[in-house]
Order: sequence, then structure tokens, then C-alpha cells
Amino acid sequence: MIQPERIGPSGGRAEVRTRGRDFVLYWMQASQRARANHALEYAADRANKLGKPLVVLFGLAADFPGANARHYLFMLEGLEETQKDLEPRGVRMVVRRGEPGRLAAELGRRASLVVVDRGYLKIEREWRAEAARALDCPLIEVESDVIVPAETASPKEEYSAATFRPKVLRHLERFLVPLRPRRLKKDSLSSGLAAIDLREPAKILAGLGVDRSVGPGVFRGGAARARWLLRDLVENKLDDYPEARNDPGLDGQSNLSPYLHFGQVSPLEIALEVRKRSGPGAAAFLEELIVRRELSVNFVRYNLRYDQYGALPAWSRAALDKHRKVPREYVYAYAQLDGARTHDPYWNAAQKEMALTGKMHGYMRMYWGKKILEWSESPEEAFRTALRLNDTYELDGRDPNGYAGVAWCFGKHDRPWGERPIFGTVRYMNAAGLRRKFDADAYVRKIDTFEPLAFSDTLHDKGPSGGSRA
Repeated sequence: MIQPERIGPSGGRAEVRTRGRDFVLYWMQASQRARANHALEYAADRANKLGKPLVVLFGLAADFPGANARHYLFMLEGLEETQKDLEPRGVRMVVRRGEPGRLAAELGRRASLVVVDRGYLKIEREWRAEAARALDCPLIEVESDVIVPAETASPKEEYSAATFRPKVLRHLERFLVPLRPRRLKKDSLSSGLAAIDLREPAKILAGLGVDRSVGPGVFRGGAARARWLLRDLVENKLDDYPEARNDPGLDGQSNLSPYLHFGQVSPLEIALEVRKRSGPGAAAFLEELIVRRELSVNFVRYNLRYDQYGALPAWSRAALDKHRKVPREYVYAYAQLDGARTHDPYWNAAQKEMALTGKMHGYMRMYWGKKILEWSESPEEAFRTALRLNDTYELDGRDPNGYAGVAWCFGKHDRPWGERPIFGTVRYMNAAGLRRKFDADAYVRKIDTFEPLAFSDTLHDKGPSGGSRA
């Protein structure tokens, strides 16, 4: 079922073109998958009704802000798999290099209408607006990467999970329903449309000229890997999830966030599988997947300063400003933080985990961000540093969750706590708290065993089917 609330207002021209048009175009950008994709199935419905084949386009931009070869390799691995997954349905997937909005407008000249999945970041909105201005057919945006569409969940920016939770849960049953794949009546595989050969990631990366200073992480991209991780979560981790997820020495987290970031797996598919299990583990995971993740989308949807210090609530900015002249025991330059060269072995381990693997444990990311605030000359500098490091190394950086997660370290979606130097009433974390909650030294030892990978080690290594190279 595709709920009408998922279908946004049309851009482009109002008239659907049929004469002289070759296909319906699905401009796939955020939802990079062939399964449980509302935008894809909506486009399939429209193609069948118009008696046209369906073509899928992906625009490969070489200059996405903050992205480097680590991110592009993971994405290309997923796109190659998606292209193969679409072929049995008779759908040609075309990947082309260029600015996505311009590419959609160019190929859209041959389309009766264009369907696009929804993106919330400013650059994603700009791409869609550019395409809408240039197209002479409708551009229809379909929400496929949250359970409850953002405007349905709330018409405004929410203060916290406590205010957002009842609003999103009110609509949950209506949207948490399976999505049936459509059978296409016409085939586009013989369309002859030129596209990048996704089987050659080394050549693609070289052609893009993206930053290769950050090596690949341990996770391989693709829907098959995501589904393997989902099965592992449901079968092996859910029962212990409420406790194990907060111990970075254990393998208690789902590790699905990179796949959600690139749209290689649907939150709907994940939620439906997890709901088959009852108990506190399933409830705790769904809280993270739906309430917390979609609260992040709410933040980015309604606050265009989401990547700036000014996005923080007034109370936390006032609290930090009051203490900005308090002397810091330690102040580190960006290069020292980037190189994990601080006095704190736990913070260093968290930074190394992110730099080496492409993903930092969620609990350690909170501690990591709090300490950057404590060790920077100003809260504004700390905010910029945390975002830059997060976006550089995290596979799930440059994302609503990443922006909201960094902002949380500075008071967003939180409440005032007891007064402290530097932090004011913003929540504080220290190393003693880590040691009380888990074996923090075991975490340090675990991270010390990781070895960095080079692109030459991975570009021709398909890796295990289980979802990671580690």
C-alpha cells in the first residue's frame, strides 16, 4: 500500500506527457534499493497505467559535501546490486555522472512524468527544485525512507523525543504495512540508454576524482548485506539488545545505519521483521529506528540551520555562552583530534573506531561529542569540529541522524541538567561514567586490534556475504 500522505505535491509542469515520450522515469537518489521502495512502486503503477516502460536514473555527483572515496565505494557497491535486482523486473537502471537535478531534467525530456524519492538535506532539496524548474512534465516526490511521513508526524520542529513520540506512534499502524512489488507490463532493458559500468568501481572512483585520503571501512555496501545484518539482529541480538547495545565492547548493535543512510534497506522492511518478535528488545530497537531516527528527520525538515551552531536551542546556547571563558584543562587542535592524539584512551579509541571502520559505537559517539565540546576553545569551534570529523569518517554521516546526533551533544533534544564549568546546564559525560557502565578498557583493547584497509585491498575483494570485510 502506498499511502497518499507519502505522495508530495508535484513540481514541473502539470500535464503528463504521452505522445512522443518513451517511458516513465524514476529518479532514484535517496532510496537506493529495489525492495520496499514506495517511490519505485508508485512509478511502476504510473508506468503501467500509461502503458510505458519504467526507467530508473541515478545521478552520481562527484562533489557531495563531506563525501570521500569511502562513502562512494560503499554507495557504488549498493548501486551495482540494485541494478542487478531491477533487471528481473524488466527495469533498466541508468547511472550517470553529473549533477543529479540536471541529469533528471535531461533524461526527463523523454519521460511522460518523473518520480523521485524524498531527500531532506539542503543539497537534496536544491537538486529536486532544479529538476522541477527544468522539466516540462510532472515531478512527483514520494516519501520512502521513513515509516511516518514527516509532515504527517508533526507540522513543526519538535522539542524532544518526549514530545515527538506520541505524535509519530499515533500514525504508526496505518503506515507500518507491507509494500507489494508491482509487476511491470513493459520492459525497458533494451532501451539502449548509456550508463556507467558499475562493475568497475576503481575506474569510477578515479574518474570522479574524489578524496581518497580516507580508506574504506569494514562494511560492504548493498541490500544483501543489510538483510544479512537484519537477520543477525532478529535471530541473535534482539533478546539482549536493551543492555548489549550500550556496551561498545560487545557486538550488540544492528550496524544497519550505513545501509539506512544510503537507502539500501528500507526502515519499513526492518520494522516489519523486528515486529515479528515480541519483548523489550524489539520495543527498544523500534524506539531507535522509528522515534529517534524520525525525530532526526523532523529536525532537518523544519530547521534549515541543522548543520550550524545556531540550530541549537536557545537555552543550551545561553548555557554554553555563559561558560565560554572558563579555562579548559585541555585544548586540542583539529589535527590532534583527527589523529586520536589526546590524553583520553577512551576518546582516542572512539575516534580510531570511526576512522578505521566507518562507524562508531552509538554510546561512544555521545561521549566523543561531549569531550570535543570540553576540549575546544569555543562551543562554535567544537560544533564545527564534531560535524567535520563525523562527516569525514562515518558511513552514516552527512545525514539527519548525524546532524541530530552532534547537536544532541550540545543540548538539542535534551533538557537542562545541573550547572557545570564549560557545559553550563548542558549534559556532561566523563570517563568514570563509562567505566561504571561497561568495561571501557576492553573496548580500547578491541579497537587496538583493527588494522586500516587500503582501497587496493578491497576494490576487487567481494568480501564475505555477511555484510562486512572484518
